[in-house]
Amino acid sequence: MRAPAIIATADEAIAAIPSGATVAVGGFVGAGHPEMLTAALERRFIETGTPNDLTLYYCAGQGDRAERGLNHFAHVGLIKRVIGGHWNLAPKLGTLALANEIEAYNFPQGVLSVLLREIAAKRPGLITQVGLNTFIDPAQSGGRMNARTTEPLVERLELDGQTWLRYKSVPIHVGLIRATYADKRGNLSMDKEGLIGEVLPIAQAAKNHGGIVIAQVERIVDQLPDPKSVRVPGILVDYLVVSGGVQHDQTFGEVFNEDFVVTSDGGFTLPTMPESERKIIGTRALREIREGDIVNLGIGLPESVAMVAAETGRLSEFTLTVESGPIGGVPASGLNFGCSHFPEAIIDQPSQFDFYDGGGLDIAVLGAVEVDAEGSVNVTSFADRFAGVGGFVNIAQSARRLVFCCTFQAKGQPKFVRQIQHVCFHGPTGFARGQQVLYVTERAVLELTAGGLRLIEISEGYDLQKDILDQMEFAPLVAL
Repeated sequence: MRAPAIIATADEAIAAIPSGATVAVGGFVGAGHPEMLTAALERRFIETGTPNDLTLYYCAGQGDRAERGLNHFAHVGLIKRVIGGHWNLAPKLGTLALANEIEAYNFPQGVLSVLLREIAAKRPGLITQVGLNTFIDPAQSGGRMNARTTEPLVERLELDGQTWLRYKSVPIHVGLIRATYADKRGNLSMDKEGLIGEVLPIAQAAKNHGGIVIAQVERIVDQLPDPKSVRVPGILVDYLVVSGGVQHDQTFGEVFNEDFVVTSDGGFTLPTMPESERKIIGTRALREIREGDIVNLGIGLPESVAMVAAETGRLSEFTLTVESGPIGGVPASGLNFGCSHFPEAIIDQPSQFDFYDGGGLDIAVLGAVEVDAEGSVNVTSFADRFAGVGGFVNIAQSARRLVFCCTFQAKGQPKFVRQIQHVCFHGPTGFARGQQVLYVTERAVLELTAGGLRLIEISEGYDLQKDILDQMEFAPLVAL
């Protein structure tokens, strides 16, 4: 008979992590993040200097832009390498990367979540076209963020006359995951969690590579009544850390919101938006969404689309999805992002990206930091920080129709520039794929064509030459 999972304190469980290990951490912003475990890891390193030289592997960004989440890993010596999808929520990690003090990779969130399943099965990696002709392509920087990062973890392949990328498998030695309940055999359920994430492939990957799985749970029960509710079987769990609700908030924004774990037939109300550039952009972008569409909205400006849809009674006409796994309902925002209010269903994150990558999205409305003349988009590099691509690359490459939303300028600086800092969406490749792509601002709307960007609309009150063309670093095609 197998030994049951060891019930331990966070400090006791973390003490089992060896130096030099690759540690995979589950979560999305704050939802599903094992905060008690990552805080204990930081505390142990500060007190003892161990474990050290860890590789951190994570899919979605996890943090509050301050102290929590993956910010706990941000110590020279504690980590030597980070392989992650989104960096903006853990600015302390980003500071180390930009200072060239750690090795740092930025790969698409969907690639990393699906790659975990390949790692668990001991397959040689993930073969996909996600990231092709972007900065993640080894023909550009290979997703490497600084000079210290030299090992190529992605390569180009030619298969059946097409170019593909292979993201290489890396062994996982430690899995840090979170659930709501565990039974005495270590089986885990996620009743109060707003998402499922990638808890199962993390646990399988660590276990199959001879590693350990540490699960933070709210409490232990005698038995889980429905075996179908078990998201991670106890055979994969080595340590159970009982939080009792401490450092176990549902998200980094709320202790618990029942809306995130129940469905509803009733309408959901959102606050009415004041008249603003944000509302103008959201209103115009909403016109591109058709009845019956399956939709993904990016964080930030694209969230205004849902607010305008609610205000105009259109919210029930289409289905909103979030890359973390919720389907239906209304995506939550801010530090609750990753959850949805009243979802119809919640699936695991790798399965959501399988659906996205295969063309399941009718339309995606995404943000943009910079756009160039060929329609390529940067979302990851700002003047003072590196945000990371998150799920953007998967979504932007797979949706049949795309709407990029941004203000025409930012703090007086142009958004439409000669050269973007990082190619996160490659315009010519998108056009060759047959994607329909619009760029919506408060002043104008442009579309992607074979010859680059073409201006097709100007908002009332703006002058073509003075307010549009003179404020761009390149001359678009004009069709008015």
